[in-house]
Amino acid sequence: MNKVHLYDKILSPVVTEKSTKLSEQNKVIFKVPYKSNKSVLKKNIEKIFKVNVIKVNTVKKKSKTKIIKNKIGKKKGYKKAIVTLKKGQSIDLATGV
Repeated sequence: MNKVHLYDKILSPVVTEKSTKLSEQNKVIFKVPYKSNKSVLKKNIEKIFKVNVIKVNTVKKKSKTKIIKNKIGKKKGYKKAIVTLKKGQSIDLATGV
């Protein structure tokens, strides 16, 4: 499988205060496409970063409507994957995805 196709399943890493606290527990959070599934995500992350993935949890964030100055807009929803790595392994998010 080509590297370009592997990177299609991972949109971006999520770097927030909560995700940095989870990194102490060997967990990394990624934004993924809405139609992606856990088994494909596990295989792709293992091939790209050369780590052992124990578990993948996914969470769907629903889209929200926002009203700003009497105009209705919409915040786009997304899906995120919380990846649990084997103890002692980590992913360096500074290198970029």
